[in-house]
Amino acid sequence: MIEKLQKLNESLNVNDIRDKSFLRYGRVLESFPAEKLVETLETIAIPEEGNRYIPSLAELENRELKSLIERKYYGAMSCQIGYCNGRNSNLGGLEYHKGSEINVAVTDMVLLLGHLNEVEQESFDTTFLKAFYIPKGTAIEIYQTTLHLAPCKVTSEGFKCVVILPEGTNTPLNEEEKREDSLLYMKNKWLLAHEEHLRFVSNGAHVGIKGPNVFVQFLENELNQGGRS
Repeated sequence: MIEKLQKLNESLNVNDIRDKSFLRYGRVLESFPAEKLVETLETIAIPEEGNRYIPSLAELENRELKSLIERKYYGAMSCQIGYCNGRNSNLGGLEYHKGSEINVAVTDMVLLLGHLNEVEQESFDTTFLKAFYIPKGTAIEIYQTTLHLAPCKVTSEGFKCVVILPEGTNTPLNEEEKREDSLLYMKNKWLLAHEEHLRFVSNGAHVGIKGPNVFVQFLENELNQGGRS
């Protein structure tokens, strides 16, 4: 799969998630207990259009499993287990949180990443952007200094991803809280939007992505044919 994606996206340079270049952004969690999460999310459909992000879903938050994740990966802090399913192929924007994010790839997918140190004057240039291929079943930790957003699909069928974050992340802010920081978009979510992402822009997100709204070419029905959504 990665060889086909690299051929389709020569200018983007799609890296394997186990390449050393990923160590700046996060790590692969080789022993993460992903089986029940994958099994549950496989039963939840990909939307016909766009993405669907749910910060916390009861069906994913098995008490025993959630407690284990909180102890082992969040230092006994409360976390939330949700998901992002969709058909995204574009960058759209970049966010970061205070505290690591854990992703479990329920399908193959690509993540577009940057680093907080590359943000200057509340702007990020897409020349710094890195692309990583994450195969189905892989669990990764994304560090709090890593800029990221929704995954990109690698086939026309879309993607499914478990998303684990500190409890309360990506929930609504009140107007007073929003005024504290121009990048603060939701609770524990700092966001740089691309001007082409109309929903972010219309909701008052800070437009801070310089360069093209990067597109990840994908495979049609897993054949070596590029597609655009």
